Amino acid sequence: MAEIRNDRLHAEREGEFVVFLVGMRINRLRKVHRWLPVATSAPRMVREQEHEGLLGSRFFRSGLREFTILQYWESFEALRAYARGADTEHRTWWGRFNEMASEDDTVGIWHETYLVDGEGYETVYRHMPATGLGAAEGSELVPATGGRESAAGRLGRSEGADPAGVTAGADAPTAADGGVER
Repeated sequence: MAEIRNDRLHAEREGEFVVFLVGMRINRLRKVHRWLPVATSAPRMVREQEHEGLLGSRFFRSGLREFTILQYWESFEALRAYARGADTEHRTWWGRFNEMASEDDTVGIWHETYLVDGEGYETVYRHMPATGLGAAEGSELVPATGGRESAAGRLGRSEGADPAGVTAGADAPTAADGGVER
């Protein structure tokens, strides 16, 4: 079991990185023979990416139909090199998926790519094992204290930039922000 870290922490990284989200939606649950091969290709792709610039990966499910993989990459070039690699699982399945997609709409896929500069993100973790960016290769978990105590501080913004109702200098959830930590 992963070690639970009870202190408030923030993930720090040097330089730019990429956040990549990719997912699939099963539109026709009864056509298992069409969607199961696509669904089972995802874990093979993630295993294959381990040495291709992938810093970390996490799988999420939303109901019976939707699956998402969150990934952190060292650069857009590393992600692109993997996606275009001639002998990769991705390349094989991308061709197969496009053939299947022209025949019916059993499976939908999507992706989003975010280029993040070294200053354009903030994180906070409490009572959590290393997760997300905090678990990605090359990230360091540091105390979320002092200038890192609030979301605005972690982003290098003035304390007045927080939404109304959020106490500057603290991430304590309030009624004004729906009780969600910022």
